[in-house]
Amino acid sequence: MYRDKSDPLPFAASVITPAEVVHTRPGRELRPRHRAVKRAFDIAGALVFFTLFMPVYLAVATGVAFTSRGPVFYTQRRVGLHGRSFRFYKFRSMRADADRALVRYLDTHPEASEQWHKFQKLDDDPRITRFGAFIRRTSLDELPQFWNVLVGDMSLVGPRPCMQSQRQLYGPYWPDYCALKPGLTGLWQVSGRNRLSFSERVALDTRYAREWSIWMDLRILVKTLRVVATGDGSK
Repeated sequence: MYRDKSDPLPFAASVITPAEVVHTRPGRELRPRHRAVKRAFDIAGALVFFTLFMPVYLAVATGVAFTSRGPVFYTQRRVGLHGRSFRFYKFRSMRADADRALVRYLDTHPEASEQWHKFQKLDDDPRITRFGAFIRRTSLDELPQFWNVLVGDMSLVGPRPCMQSQRQLYGPYWPDYCALKPGLTGLWQVSGRNRLSFSERVALDTRYAREWSIWMDLRILVKTLRVVATGDGSK
């Protein structure tokens, strides 16, 4: 466990490499008392957020509905604790035909295709609507995930929720990902977000699983508030 008092989150300043990960203890499932504390914190946080921000939910839902065709919510299967699949929710920020649009765009833009394979993200994503760009920049598209937290699919803090198709990108570190519930925020969120390559994201998820503590969760939540407020790394 890191105990460097000079930086409350020393591991957030630089991303570890796979070679460094090998020399740390493999991630393991939380002890029952730790799991109970983390779950209680998740439930309390989600309930407070729902209560305070319900007007924001309604405003964003209205904005999505009136600015583009398609459903208000985007749902997708993601991988959770123990490798179990769950339905993941976001406010829709993309066109209704987003999947087909991505395939067409990558087929005709080699540089974008290279960027997608490295980051699983695009700087100039043709699928994103104008209102969608706003709610992504402000992280408002993530608000429905508090429901995932409340029902127990996710935690407030954890590895970034990934798709089954991304499993191979985790390589030998897949068990570390599956040791904890994925999070609404995590080390990836406070360490660069969309500026990170996928391999860097894997390293951060692995570090979180291997060095978890409730104090780490609290520090990540505090840093997340600053990251969201400044929009750091949200592009």
